[in-house]
Amino acid sequence: MSPKELSYIEDALSHEKFLKTQCQEAVNQLQCSELKSCVQQFQEKHQQIFDNFYNLM
Repeated sequence: MSPKELSYIEDALSHEKFLKTQCQEAVNQLQCSELKSCVQQFQEKHQQIFDNFYNLM
């Protein structure tokens, strides 16, 4: 893997980690169970994407 490709993956990991964290913070603050469930699904999806990028390394 080239240094540029590795840099792209590192950036993607950083973005996915940020999005997952933002979702977790939203889940902790939401009162509506429907919205909370929806955001939890987003969080799980971002975790899956993070894991996929991580496994490329």
